Parts: sequence; C-alpha cells; structure tokens
Amino acid sequence: MTSTRTRATIDVDTAAEAAAQKVPDLAELAEVSRTFERRPASAIVAWAYDRFGDDLVLAASFQDCVLIDIVYKTVPDVEVAFLDTQYHFAETLWYVEQVRRRYGLNLRVITPDTTPDDLWHNDPDACCRVRKVEPLNRALAGKAAWMSGVRRDENPARAHTPLVAFDVARRIVKVNPIATWTEADVAGYVADHDLPAHPLSERGYTSIGCWPCTRPVTEGEASRAGRWTGLDKTECGLHL
Repeated sequence: MTSTRTRATIDVDTAAEAAAQKVPDLAELAEVSRTFERRPASAIVAWAYDRFGDDLVLAASFQDCVLIDIVYKTVPDVEVAFLDTQYHFAETLWYVEQVRRRYGLNLRVITPDTTPDDLWHNDPDACCRVRKVEPLNRALAGKAAWMSGVRRDENPARAHTPLVAFDVARRIVKVNPIATWTEADVAGYVADHDLPAHPLSERGYTSIGCWPCTRPVTEGEASRAGRWTGLDKTECGLHL
C-alpha cells in the first residue's frame, strides 16, 4: 500500500521530533535546582560546565563582574556573550574592555541587525526586542545552556527565579548561579575579591542598561527603579 503522506507532513513531523528531543527532563532540572539552593554559586557553574561543556554560554550585562569572576575561577574560557545595543553608556564599554583584559575573556560581542534610531523613545518594548532579545537569540543559537546573573531580590517578577530551569522560548537550559544572592552578598563579594566596579556605580546607578532608559536611583528606591522610569515596564524581555 502506497503512503499518502506528503513530504511537507514528514518534514513537520521530523521538526517536531527534533524539537521534542531538545527538551530535557524537567523533573531532573527542578531537582538539580533544589539541590543547589544552599550550595555555592561555583558548584552550580561547575555542574553546568560538566553537563554542557562548550555548549554553555555566559550572557553578561557588565553591570558588575561578580558572575564573570565566579565562572572564570571555576571553568576558564567559557564563552561570554555581550549584547552591544548601540546605546550603552561609554563607561559600560570602557568597563567591558577592562574586565576583558583582566580575565582574558573568551568574549563575543553581538550587535543588533539595525542602525541607531529613536525606537527607544516611541516603543521601548520593540527597541528591547530588536537590540537585546533578538541578538541574544542569535548568540544562543545551537547552544545547550546559558548562564545569567539574575537575582531574586532585584524585583518581584524575579522573586521565584530557579537556579536551573528550562528556557522555553529558546529551548535550552538556563542557569542562574547567583539567583539566591542579595544586593549585600554582591557588594560583599566585590569587596572581598577586590573586583573592579562599573564607573557609574559610585554615581547612583544601581542597575545599568542603555543610557536612554537608565537613571541613577535616589535613597530609598529599589535598585532597579532607575530603569524605564515612568513606564509600565520592568524587564527588557531577556528573562521572561
């Protein structure tokens, strides 16, 4: 009997099977996340590298270099992805170079597929998609896992961030080694390890993104209060 299935149908089925194979055991990831709740961040990084090897990427905003320090003292040469949105403060770009030299980073700089414009003024969500989300998707294409410096204390939307989870949008594993850390933990680590600070941190910038959408915070404000002031927006979309 001759099959009536078309080539298109077969291709769709094949694609679906391939996609399904990319989904790891979610129960296992949840258990790993629970196991590492009270273990040092370096242990999580070591687990991630043992599991994913060169298919692991660290996405760094360079607001500070705490996670970079932890990663490079644990598994040197991990690829570090930096999203150059074309709207970073000059101080951020200077800091990226300073940190790159200090650690000899395996740094990959990803730029948006567009030129500078005023989209940030008219539609900041679309601007973030073009200048952050899409470039990160390109940076992670073909990879198995990525690490970020997201912390639970940064805002309510991040309060339940797991240490290890499945990034559904990108279909790869996401590792957040310092998710349980507080702002005080970060400051203490910087002091204890004599890490270089971002030049804007001493001028009241506690969360540093693109210059059009970032301002210094005042006493009593939350650390991310200086991002997208006056807008009903708290995330760029990278961690949703």
